[in-house]
Amino acid sequence: MERMIKVIACIMLCLAIAMPGFAEEKTYRIEVLQVATVAPFQTIYDTFIKELEKNGLAKGKNLTINRTIIDFDVEKAGLWKKIGVLMRIKSEASRIAGLKPDLVLTIGTPATKYGKDAIISAGIPVVFTAVAVPQAAGCKSLTEAGPGFTGTTLYMNVKDALRIVKLAFPHVKTLGIVHSDDDNAIAHADMTKKEGPGLGLTIVTKQVGKSDSIKPAVQELMGKGVQAFIVPLDTYYGMRDNEPTRDIVEATRPAKIPIVSFIHQKLHGGALYVGSEFTTMGSLPVQQVVKILKTGAKPETLPILRQQDLTIMVDTKTLKDLNINLPMEILQISKSVD
Repeated sequence: MERMIKVIACIMLCLAIAMPGFAEEKTYRIEVLQVATVAPFQTIYDTFIKELEKNGLAKGKNLTINRTIIDFDVEKAGLWKKIGVLMRIKSEASRIAGLKPDLVLTIGTPATKYGKDAIISAGIPVVFTAVAVPQAAGCKSLTEAGPGFTGTTLYMNVKDALRIVKLAFPHVKTLGIVHSDDDNAIAHADMTKKEGPGLGLTIVTKQVGKSDSIKPAVQELMGKGVQAFIVPLDTYYGMRDNEPTRDIVEATRPAKIPIVSFIHQKLHGGALYVGSEFTTMGSLPVQQVVKILKTGAKPETLPILRQQDLTIMVDTKTLKDLNINLPMEILQISKSVD
């Protein structure tokens, strides 16, 4: 009888442990790696945290999340040269790989391109976001990443974006882009130069150093007949408390030259915004993270995600200051920047 009681007690204990809520819930560990401190990346991170919680992964409960930001001194231009930042990204990636988290989120092209290999080789899944051109970060294509990783891209069809710019400002025939050596910025500038001529647009570009003032470059392009400026996806514009964005407005406003932003974050003096929203870049990766952590999905089986339809925003006050009236076709499909 005593033996029977022990057997029954053992069975009941096993059943209790198997019951939902009895066993201790697994705590997941996520590491985040990014280069530079800019407002769009903060928006992405904040949205990412909120969306994780909506999907049952909450900090302090069943989720531990650590964030590593590789910053740089913009006054020391050499620090941003490829060799310097590459060494720092690879060093941090190796350190993170040694921590053996359940997953790593990389924000931006540099962190993804140069950090993913060390992490993937350690058997840790990588999910990226805020990458303008997936292939530039080492992906097989726009929709397929490769072994051990997947993510969300800021990619937009530049030809479609230029069509919107042309519709908004039909008088504009020459567009100017000032950009740094930021991977996303170079990709945007190259794609714009490729697509512009087919739409009857001349694209003039100028590359500057991360610590350089934008003023001389803007003046040079204005001297070449630029009638509107495009701000590409480039961390350069978010540095020094957004000094480059204020400087470009100061230089262009007297000539009533509009600024079009491919960065979907309000800029001082921006008139028209075209692109993917950074809140989307924070929410879409969560779909992939949840599938990887909760269902055991392999990253390479999950397609790269992106915002399918471009979001258009207008700053009516800026347009009024520039004495520009947008066509009704633009106003009907856009929303206010505020």
